[in-house]
Amino acid sequence: MLAPDAAVEFGCKDAISGASSAVHNREIHPQIESVPPSSQCAPGLIRHCDRMGDEHDIIRRAAALERGVSDREIRRLCGRGHWHRVHRGAYLPAESYSQLDEYGRHHRRAVAVAGAIRSDAALSHVSAAVLHGLALWHTPLDDVHLTRNRAGGAKRTPGRNLHASPFAPDEVTEIDGARVLTVARTVADLARTLPFEQAVVAGDHALHTCGISVADVTDALARNVRHPGHAKGLRAAQFMDGRSESVGESRSRVLFVRAGLPIPLTQATVHDARGRWLARVDFLLPDHGVIGEFDGRVKYRGDDVAPEETVWREKQREDRLRDAGWTVVRWVWDELAAPLVVADRIREAITRAARGPRPTGTFRV
Repeated sequence: MLAPDAAVEFGCKDAISGASSAVHNREIHPQIESVPPSSQCAPGLIRHCDRMGDEHDIIRRAAALERGVSDREIRRLCGRGHWHRVHRGAYLPAESYSQLDEYGRHHRRAVAVAGAIRSDAALSHVSAAVLHGLALWHTPLDDVHLTRNRAGGAKRTPGRNLHASPFAPDEVTEIDGARVLTVARTVADLARTLPFEQAVVAGDHALHTCGISVADVTDALARNVRHPGHAKGLRAAQFMDGRSESVGESRSRVLFVRAGLPIPLTQATVHDARGRWLARVDFLLPDHGVIGEFDGRVKYRGDDVAPEETVWREKQREDRLRDAGWTVVRWVWDELAAPLVVADRIREAITRAARGPRPTGTFRV
């Protein structure tokens, strides 16, 4: 999927709000009782049919038939590009579909699939992550993922990945009318199956915004210790940190561990020797006197702040930290694509800091 904007902080949807994701909320279209039958794709028919959608604009075949639209007209609406088929018997108006990004389109497919699944199945893995509104980075969203509450019978078909894994009643919730595995179980499944960096991004976001803890994730993993990827999942879960506030910060933490750098404290507040507050910093290496900052532009972003004012505030902030003896090193989103460059910059900062006096003041996490 498209990489999230590095400057956008984490935000989690309320699991019962009905919103489609952290960034995709659709206006509810009014329902209508019926539409005039027609054999042509007249503008009036298209408008009426488009308004048959639910709160996510999904139009079900059964609902269309009840309102007087024939299968022939449905085929014509799809064939002429007025509707887009998201699942068997489920459609979106083409205009609505075109306005969605990959995340939003997956959400609609998942909700559509969930309306036709067995009672012993629930949306899971990346599909559950999308329904929960979790941040995903470079995570494929081609397939809708489901899990059946049984030990065997996993199956993959085009566009759908059916897993087989027992889950308890307390591991299932409902979002947007769909049965979905809980946040903790979802993060555990992602930790088992996704690459480390992708799993940490989703897990950090869940911990930061959805009210779960690392212990909740490890408990979910412990319920299925024989699952493939259990050790891998445990490693990812134990590295997750709810104090990460963006995808970029989560990726930066992964950069530290992969480069063999000291693991930093996150979101620490720094005070000077007189106890005055200096800053809240992204990454702190207290034993080395180094502060790491990812994409500092987010610190003062606001519609009422001019760019030159933002630059000035950042300079003042950084000057205060340096006056207290801290060595500050910065990097931005694009540089995360060259992690060795960022890692070398951090190492150089550690070397510079070792040649100078120790920072004065205190810090708190």
